[in-house]
Amino acid sequence: MASLKPEERVILVGHSLGGLGMSVVMERFPEKISAAVFVTALMPGPNLTFINISKEFLRRFGSFMDSQYRYDQGPNNPPTAVKFGPNLLKSKFYQLSPPEDLVLALSSLRPVPFFNDEELVLKQTKLTKGNYGSVRRVFIVTDQDLTIGESLQRWMIERNPPNEVKVINGTDHMVLFTRPTKLFSYLGEIAEKYY
Repeated sequence: MASLKPEERVILVGHSLGGLGMSVVMERFPEKISAAVFVTALMPGPNLTFINISKEFLRRFGSFMDSQYRYDQGPNNPPTAVKFGPNLLKSKFYQLSPPEDLVLALSSLRPVPFFNDEELVLKQTKLTKGNYGSVRRVFIVTDQDLTIGESLQRWMIERNPPNEVKVINGTDHMVLFTRPTKLFSYLGEIAEKYY
C-alpha cells in the first residue's frame, strides 16, 4: 500500500480472518482505498474490537473437534495456535464445497495463531472513525456458513454497519469454491460502483 502512487486507489477484499488485516490496512491507508469488501469476514470497527468479535465467535462456534493445539509457551499455559482437523474442515468450513477443494486445503494446512496478549492486540488493531471509518465498506453474507455463521455476520453488521450488504445463498464458508460466479459478479458490481 505504501508503494502505491499518490493518485492510485484500490479495492480491498478480505475473507474470514483476512477482515482483521484488511481493517488495519484501512486504518493506515484510508486515502488509498476506494472500498473494502468483507466476504464472510471478521469486521471490527471503531466501536467493535477484534477481541469482542473473537469472544463472540468462540461462544458461538462450539467444538474445534479433531483440531490440534500448539503450546509454544509450555503445557501449563494457554495454547498459542490451532491446526484445524480434517473433520472440522469437512463439517464446518467445506461442507458444501467440492471434495477436491477440501483435499487441497488439507494438504496445505498450517496452524492459526491465537492472539493471547489482549492489550497488544487492542493496541495494534485500534480503528478510528477518521481513518477506518472514512472507507466505504461492503459486507457479503453467506447463508450456509458454519464457521462465521450468518447470525455472527449479522451481529457484526448490526454493531458496525457497512455502506452496503449483499447476500450469497447456498454457500459455505468457502464461497470462492461453492459460488464463485456469484461472488465475482458482486465484486464486479462493487468495483464498478466504488472504483
